[in-house]
Amino acid sequence: MADFKALAKDTVIYGLSSIVGRFLNYLLVPLYTYKISAASGGYGVVTNLYAYTALLLVLLTFGMETTFFRFANKEEENPKKVLSTGLWSVLTASATFFFLVLAFINPISEAMGYGDHPSYIWTMALTVAIDAFQAILFANLRYQKKAIKFAALKMLFIVINIAANLLYFVVLPVEKEVGWVFYINLGCTAFITLFFLKDLKALGNGFDKALFKRMMSYSWPILILGLAGILNQTADKILYPYVCPGEEGKVQLGIYGAVVKIAMIMAMITQAFRYAYEPFVFGNAKEKDSKETYAKGMKYFIIFTLLAFLVVMGYLDVLRYIIQPGYWEGLKVVPIVMAAEIMMGVYFNLSFWYKVTDRTIWGAVFSGAGCAVLIAVNLIFIPKIGYMACAWGGFAGYGVAMLLSYLVGKKYYPVAYPLKDIFLYVLIAGVLYAGIVLSGKYLGAVPRLAVNTLLILAFVAYILRKDLPVRNLPVIGKYFR
Repeated sequence: MADFKALAKDTVIYGLSSIVGRFLNYLLVPLYTYKISAASGGYGVVTNLYAYTALLLVLLTFGMETTFFRFANKEEENPKKVLSTGLWSVLTASATFFFLVLAFINPISEAMGYGDHPSYIWTMALTVAIDAFQAILFANLRYQKKAIKFAALKMLFIVINIAANLLYFVVLPVEKEVGWVFYINLGCTAFITLFFLKDLKALGNGFDKALFKRMMSYSWPILILGLAGILNQTADKILYPYVCPGEEGKVQLGIYGAVVKIAMIMAMITQAFRYAYEPFVFGNAKEKDSKETYAKGMKYFIIFTLLAFLVVMGYLDVLRYIIQPGYWEGLKVVPIVMAAEIMMGVYFNLSFWYKVTDRTIWGAVFSGAGCAVLIAVNLIFIPKIGYMACAWGGFAGYGVAMLLSYLVGKKYYPVAYPLKDIFLYVLIAGVLYAGIVLSGKYLGAVPRLAVNTLLILAFVAYILRKDLPVRNLPVIGKYFR
């Protein structure tokens, strides 16, 4: 129980930095959508290039974050040597990548459709190279349980990024150019590196070739898993300009990319849970009650993501003002994308059976299957239903990966998940969501919000009654005993 409380504490710290940080980052969404019109397709450029960035980040870290946790917690390995070997390997890969991009900048820019703006490409290449190196440094903070420093640096990046964007897009009397979204990002990313100068001393512990081979034998399936996983998140945004070429494709991609931001609260919750859960799992894999802890973690993850789903859908009339009204036509994808994110989170929770048993190849199989489904749905249906295919592709892809991981995991690492309780929560959330949909059809704005609030409170009341009795809560619980 003490370990579970520690997990909850770290999740809160990581969660606050992630959720508050993402909330502050949302300031950039209305800023960009109000300053970059939907009709211009400029936000489609931002959406497209950031999708490439996410994919490249996975390539350049090649599973080394998870591998670092695994090897740093092995009794026979030296954690300092594991860190230095991981840092050197990612640094080498990132620097090589950037210089190759510089060497072939013109043909790369032409192939991506940005021949007139090669600076977009090399700027994002340098940014992702620095990000990849920082990923191992941030992983070390998590390993050292320095959650506060981790959160502070993440928040600092967001604050200075927002400030710089506000300065350029609002204060400075210049013609606004979409490329400055990328230039500002590069400057802020480079600035954060300054706070790791002391940590860079770890490079002095050298590169252990034999250790690197052992780490890569564990890491390469994680890379395949990561590639398939990130393609599940970005393939639609990368493929869209090719399947739907021209300016209209950029316009539609911009609309989809903007409305998806509203659904990203689910990604925040998943990310916060992951930051705390990954080092926790590897550090407690040998405990006798570890499987029971995993089962509880899954249950509470699903409970609170379902609550987040209901809150977003219940207050979508308010949240839609995050983006400019010209983008509102795409709001119909929000519930589909949020449901897909829930399944991705469940899949992430399920994924630890093959990580703690060193069967990471299975992760590549599951994610690869999900990615294949997603790409197929996009290629077949984007020409017919546009960006709705992107939403349904993600839903189908994550669903396939989640089911495969659960079914195979029952054989190799069976965990007694409380399926009855989970299904009941899903059923109740589904019924309440149907009520939210009906209120949207038959009620005016104010009555609709009132009814939706009551429906959300009903779900909260069930949670408190079933799994989180008020009397057991800290501080306020003593008043109900």
